[in-house]
Amino acid sequence: MPVAAAAPLPTKRRQASEARRRAILDAAFEIFIAEGFKAARLDDIAKRAGVAKGTLYLFSRDKEDLFELVALDMVAPVLERLTLLAQQTDLPFAALLTGMFSLFEREVLATKRREIFRLIIAEGARFPTIAKFYHREVISRGLALIGGAAGRAHARGEISSDALARYPQLLFGPLLISVVWRSLFEPYQPLDISGMLAAHRDMLLGPAAAKAREP
Repeated sequence: MPVAAAAPLPTKRRQASEARRRAILDAAFEIFIAEGFKAARLDDIAKRAGVAKGTLYLFSRDKEDLFELVALDMVAPVLERLTLLAQQTDLPFAALLTGMFSLFEREVLATKRREIFRLIIAEGARFPTIAKFYHREVISRGLALIGGAAGRAHARGEISSDALARYPQLLFGPLLISVVWRSLFEPYQPLDISGMLAAHRDMLLGPAAAKAREP
């Protein structure tokens, strides 16, 4: 039986290029979060990344393009996991909601990813192209996944209303509250976010919530 040839190891040039790309994305994230989109300077990003300013243009066209790359770099892994979860069509809808909220808590709220979410909220109105980009690449895809899953759950009789299928934005209410609360109000009034998300799940499930809690 022939043995498959091993994949060639990355060249030193490719490794160096990827290391620069990683340094630039990490530096850009820190600068954007600290300064906001408008005040962030490419010179500062290059300095923090330890590269010449011209090197930034090997990876992005301009500041807006770099911001989009940073946002996708942070969000894409979560969106991929959400997609895999939502595509399990045989998964009970209660378990799907629980998994989605757990994913949000673990991979967004408990990490620096929440800062990108917060920055979009803060800057999106002043920079509509950023809001448009984030809606296209993240929000619309998330809504489609949730709406599709809710539609299947309604068709199977797991939820009595088709409201979530028609308005998947309903799922995002407490997620937005969680990000804002954690950023602004947590020091003054801690919020049991896990409890709030569980309560929201039960509200979305309606009468099915009690059945979902049965052992």
